[in-house]
Amino acid sequence: MPTPEPAELPEPFWTPDPDESATSRIAEFARRVGVDPADYTALHHWSVTDLEGFWAAVWDHFAVEAATPYEQVLAEEKMPGARWFPGATLNYTQHALRHLGADAPAIIALDETGASHEVTGEELRTQVASVAATLRDLGVDRGDRVVGYLPNTPHAIVAFLATASLGAVWSVCGQDYAPQAAADRFAQLEPTVLVAADGYLFNGTTHDRREAALDLSRALPTLKATILVERAGLPWPTDLAEPTVTWQEAVSRTAPPLHCTPVPFDHPLWVVFSSGTTGLPKGIVHGHGGVLLEHLKTIGLHSDLGPGDRLLWYTTTHWMMWNLVVSTLLTGATACTYDGSPAPQARPDVLWELAARHRVTLFGTSPQYLLGMAKFGIDPSAAHDLSQVRAIGCTGSTLPASAYPWVREHVSEHIQLASGSGGTDVVSGFAGSAPTTPVWAGELSAPYLGVALAAYDTEGRPVTDQVGELTITRPMPSMPLYFWNDPDGTRYRDAYFSTYPGVWRHGDWITRTAHGSVIVHGRSDSTLNRNGVRLGSADIHDVVERLPEIAESLVIGAEEPDGGYWMPLFVVLADGAVLDDALRDTIRRAIRTGASPRHVPDEIRQVPAIPHTRTGKKLEVPVKRLLQGVPAAEVVNPGAVDDPALIDYYARLGAERREGPEAT
Repeated sequence: MPTPEPAELPEPFWTPDPDESATSRIAEFARRVGVDPADYTALHHWSVTDLEGFWAAVWDHFAVEAATPYEQVLAEEKMPGARWFPGATLNYTQHALRHLGADAPAIIALDETGASHEVTGEELRTQVASVAATLRDLGVDRGDRVVGYLPNTPHAIVAFLATASLGAVWSVCGQDYAPQAAADRFAQLEPTVLVAADGYLFNGTTHDRREAALDLSRALPTLKATILVERAGLPWPTDLAEPTVTWQEAVSRTAPPLHCTPVPFDHPLWVVFSSGTTGLPKGIVHGHGGVLLEHLKTIGLHSDLGPGDRLLWYTTTHWMMWNLVVSTLLTGATACTYDGSPAPQARPDVLWELAARHRVTLFGTSPQYLLGMAKFGIDPSAAHDLSQVRAIGCTGSTLPASAYPWVREHVSEHIQLASGSGGTDVVSGFAGSAPTTPVWAGELSAPYLGVALAAYDTEGRPVTDQVGELTITRPMPSMPLYFWNDPDGTRYRDAYFSTYPGVWRHGDWITRTAHGSVIVHGRSDSTLNRNGVRLGSADIHDVVERLPEIAESLVIGAEEPDGGYWMPLFVVLADGAVLDDALRDTIRRAIRTGASPRHVPDEIRQVPAIPHTRTGKKLEVPVKRLLQGVPAAEVVNPGAVDDPALIDYYARLGAERREGPEAT
């Protein structure tokens, strides 16, 4: 039998310029370890087959400074429980501040009005030293917890770095969280100090959060003091019963030069919280050393950032991208913070305006933002000089192939559109791009270095060009140390290792393609399974949301008591659109041709909105369970939802359907 011809390699949407990629930081790293810089596949293969050699090379390449040296790289390779760099003591804050030029901007604070101000490297060091001294005087010691109720401004970065410098543990959430939702997270940590702002700016409105901040402080009985930040210019009451310190007092005291307490490699750095869609949010604990190495690799190699570069990534403080923005400082690059709406009504292209004005190197955003720009007819390149932007990073959900041509036509044909996927769980990425990798529209270029990523079939076997579970088969340094208040590790093991013992199961459907890329199809726990055929919800959302009449969509598949299967599509209409028979036919045709006939839903219903987590992910599984009749209290924590009223709305939809037409 003749050997079958190999499948033809699809044409990339973007390919790196050979001269530019040869001078990238990842190319320099490849040459240093003896790998052809142009062969990313070979570099990645080495990085996951020789974990100790790879991570030791990352340590050496970035000249990690340790108060005491490590005894070996990986003392015990198992998941969970891998032991990385035992013996090493270091401090994240020391590394975040060491490469900053005294007079160069370390942070550029931006907001939706277009206003900006710079914090130089020397100013940042001075402020961190002052706040660290304040925290120490308030009783904060190594291992204690400091929490922030803050918008995305330099205050949050300064408070975090000061906390970490002491060996204390940081956690933060944005002020759009209600006090009780914030307390659901922070009370678990029994914090010593709260840092809270008076308010934040969003879509032309200043939101007064003074009373919310004080309610939160009263809900945290372990607090010794609250540091009050005047971000929005709203005066705090002067007759507070609780011990308080103003931010101005905390940040402007004369303090000795900053001393960063050396801590073990796996000493807790911060606690980030899961979306908390059911029950109390899970506190995920990461360590100083694991975050340091993982972020140096991600930002310094994959994002190619270093001194002179600038990163602007739209995020809130409770999304893991905030943590990555802070880690921009590790490379000596400038971190841009942004307070406000990503597309305020008064100036919807303000982020592009700021990127141009401040010569941003890496512009980061979400698929929803890029799709929204296209729908609203925004043309960034026509109004702004974006010549300094080398790449657009995009994460948070699947970026459909339809978004790629818009970037080429309305931003630049030379910019790399680097879609990535990862998670709060590892506070990093699993797959994305590098300056040396091509980009295929709708695909992630490759697994990240050091990430042993595989797609597993139902039998637990790795597959190529087939949909499978996203798994990580060898440990990463930034995997959680543990979950907070999970002393025997049961919740941690159940979250990631119950399906494939010893192998991390992340909960996404992916395809590993023969040409090395990764396609993300959506959450595996929300998979559509019609007549035994597994379908990715993202494939349907991609097609439907290209239609100008559709603002957003959500498809779910619900098993019914009689053995049936109901697959409705919910749509939010664009202004002026009407969901009549003609539009329903248009939607069905688009799905039939753009996905497959099997993807066509059983019915299409208009809804006022789609519920999301606070980090913007569609609540597919909770909506499915609400429609199936599971009590709302067992399905979702209202504090985890961007619009809690939608919980009742979808529960009523489910009840009406179960009761039949006469119920409506």
